[in-house]
Amino acid sequence: MREHTPTDDPRWAELFTGGTLRRVTRWSEPVLHASTQPVTDFDDDLHELIRDMFVTNAAADGVGLAATQVGLSLSLFIYNCPDDDGVVHKGAICNPQVTLPTGRDRNLVSVDEGCLSWPGGFQPLARPDLATCTGQDPWGTPLSVTGTGYFARCLQHETDHCNGIVFGDRLSKRSRRKLDEQHENLDHLFPEDWPVHPKG
Repeated sequence: MREHTPTDDPRWAELFTGGTLRRVTRWSEPVLHASTQPVTDFDDDLHELIRDMFVTNAAADGVGLAATQVGLSLSLFIYNCPDDDGVVHKGAICNPQVTLPTGRDRNLVSVDEGCLSWPGGFQPLARPDLATCTGQDPWGTPLSVTGTGYFARCLQHETDHCNGIVFGDRLSKRSRRKLDEQHENLDHLFPEDWPVHPKG
């Protein structure tokens, strides 16, 4: 598969290597249900956090990870996600805002969705198959990324995290009960500090 970064800036490659594994937070923790603080310092500390998030996301077999999912109330997420054309998109967005199609341009697709912060649970959720996410790159430059298919879902899911929303909040009560049951049945496989320690 071909990899695609948001811009041709060679500094992106520096963010994809190194880093330290961090624990992924769970939905039971307040940080995942509160609005985040904007990123204002585009410095070495931010870049180290992004490296940590990339290595943590990879260890957890994820396609995206928000800062709240490593316990920090910052409006930031990273992604390493394929679209429906087989292109793997890889990048990070600070202070994201999502724009979705309206009217006849809005095409909802319902597929199973999961979350690294509620491992083991998957339920269908209808989302638009096109999304544009605007914000800033890790160096503070304005950034706009458009995704289709699975990547569009990722952009919406991770931006939700930055707004204190987990995808379970968007489910019907019946689907949410099913999701929670799935999680409870498999949660024992995931250590408290997963993925620092791998699942059983």
